Amino acid sequence: MNLRQLESFVRVAELGSFSKAARVLDIAQPALSRQVRLLETDLRETLLLRNGRGVSLTPAGRRLFEHGVLILQQVALAREDLGAERDSAVGHVTLALPPSMSRRLTRPLIEGFRAQLPRARATVVEGLSAHIAEWITSGRADLGLVYNPEPSAALEITPLLREPLCLVQPALPRGKRAPLATLPLAEIGHYPLILPERHQSIRRLLETQATLAGVALDIACEVSSVPAIIDLVYARMGHAVLNASAVVASGREADLVVRKIVQPEIVSVLCLAQSATKPPTPLTRQARALLEALVAGLPAPGRKRARRGGS
Repeated sequence: MNLRQLESFVRVAELGSFSKAARVLDIAQPALSRQVRLLETDLRETLLLRNGRGVSLTPAGRRLFEHGVLILQQVALAREDLGAERDSAVGHVTLALPPSMSRRLTRPLIEGFRAQLPRARATVVEGLSAHIAEWITSGRADLGLVYNPEPSAALEITPLLREPLCLVQPALPRGKRAPLATLPLAEIGHYPLILPERHQSIRRLLETQATLAGVALDIACEVSSVPAIIDLVYARMGHAVLNASAVVASGREADLVVRKIVQPEIVSVLCLAQSATKPPTPLTRQARALLEALVAGLPAPGRKRARRGGS
């Protein structure tokens, strides 16, 4: 086993695809596959199962993945400590973003790294907020943006944006009267909703407020993917409750109607999260500053800036 083989395996496991990992590592896919095969041969274990959608981890692969993430983190820390300049930002950092932010921030993040942090390398991964919090706690990601995180001693949380939740519905045919720009929470039970699973932050926030208001939600189906939810709304299969930035990121603003939920307003808070137990490196400090600046510069309708503070 060597570090190149281990990094190849970890990146394929993280991204679920040889082709995506090859692009991130900037190597040819056959060479990447060869590195993983050599690792499997050396360990006498099958680590990855190939399928039509990508790859999945075997039980042995899951165990090695947990070890591999920690080993690569320690190697990265060693390289950073041995940097020519004490405060130089060198090494590798993993940034985790929710879908609505990933589509808007990935390109400027990569451009920012090339311009401001040329000696560093960034990996951007996408996931739901609950998953991102777990990734940061376990060490799979260094920094992340999460919506409405649960208090945790393992995470340092900084609120960045406050976004009201909205009912998202298909645009009405021409000639029909446009709906009101707002929707009282008491009326949301009249709409069949397409919602993510219960552990997802916006679902928890909506259900809490609906329960307090005595409103029964009509949940038509559960879908974990935000882009898939928006596609289903566009296909007139139901309505969604999201923040406006998710609709902006989808590119379907002209095809959908976004109505802010009021009486009461339900506010979703976007936060920056990082480990509270792992000391920040020069690279993570500068990557954090870049991420905060990009979020601060995002245009979004009805956006309110959060007051800075802890969790």
